[in-house]
Amino acid sequence: MTTKTPQPRIFCVANQKGGVGKTTTTVNLAAGLAQVGPRVLVVDLDPQGNATMGSGIDKRTLPHSVYDVLLGSASLAEALQRSPKGGYDVLGANRELAGAEVELVDLDQRERRLKSALASGAGGYDFVLIDCPPSLSLLTLNGLCSAHGVIVPMQCEYFALEGLSDLVNTIKQVHANLNPELQIIGLLRVMFDPRVTLQQQVSEQLKAHFGDKVFDTVIPRNVRLAEAPSYGQPGVVFDPASKGAQAFVEFAREMVARLGQPPSPATA
Repeated sequence: MTTKTPQPRIFCVANQKGGVGKTTTTVNLAAGLAQVGPRVLVVDLDPQGNATMGSGIDKRTLPHSVYDVLLGSASLAEALQRSPKGGYDVLGANRELAGAEVELVDLDQRERRLKSALASGAGGYDFVLIDCPPSLSLLTLNGLCSAHGVIVPMQCEYFALEGLSDLVNTIKQVHANLNPELQIIGLLRVMFDPRVTLQQQVSEQLKAHFGDKVFDTVIPRNVRLAEAPSYGQPGVVFDPASKGAQAFVEFAREMVARLGQPPSPATA
């Protein structure tokens, strides 16, 4: 009797506003989840390749990347890399991916290419985290069509609320037309400084409007998190004692608890 391989929970880390900590959130949540048990895959959908480099993988020497997987010239298994210190796998990206936008336009199921690749090759993971570019592009659409939910990292600033409104509308449209499973899993307050009155006010507004969709964990503004990518490591690994690293491990625990999915045994 064959047992069916459980399918992973797939989440986009997305925000149409740039510079809000999407990549920092992706790699540190991945490393945090890996520490508390689950098997994790990070998919880098940003041509800048920051999640790839921040995981300790040289984007310039990738034998295969997410570009090859989207265009069907390599399988997911062929393109996977292991983060040397992060404890998770990576489907990496580099500048080649910038050309995928044009090449995908003429392909069948162009917005579902990533979904198909993950369906056929990601069965061994508990979580897949997709780092999306800061725009509503065909790449972001591939991420949203693949995902069960969206994690939205955001700073507690005035303009962040405007960007959030746009993102919510985009998610509603994708939910209605392309992916009925898609929902907002939660809003993660990042780069938070409790000494700034405006940040406290925006934080309270978020909780008032979105209720339990706002994660309890708050990621503080932290220099060590910002330094970690230059060493090719997630902040959770680079300086585990830092407040930022501890917050991301706590966030990983909150994710697992919120989704009701117990950590996998370390031997799994």
